[in-house]
Amino acid sequence: MTFDYAGWSNSMKDMKNQTPEIAKGFGGMFQALMGSGALTVREKELVALGIAISQRCEPCIWSHTEKCMKAGATPEQVREVAQVAVVMGGGPTYTYVPKVLEAVEAFSAART
Repeated sequence: MTFDYAGWSNSMKDMKNQTPEIAKGFGGMFQALMGSGALTVREKELVALGIAISQRCEPCIWSHTEKCMKAGATPEQVREVAQVAVVMGGGPTYTYVPKVLEAVEAFSAART
């Protein structure tokens, strides 16, 4: 089953319009913390992706895979993050690796 990333993105836009306080609060924190610092944006997005996989959050997996690749991460780096997440999260995390691979394939195709 394929995740409807575009539909989820549209739902998130609707949520932001209907609950601007949430969008403003979370968005402000995200912008303040996810920019370059001691870690690059790419490194931070790879960390966020590892957490998304271990938390088994499919929308987060798609979102952070896209952001990783836009920040210059390679498909190989994304797959390695998935491997580390499995080491830390075990079997339940392992079952989400196909979702990561699906997202990598979708965003790799978008690059070409």
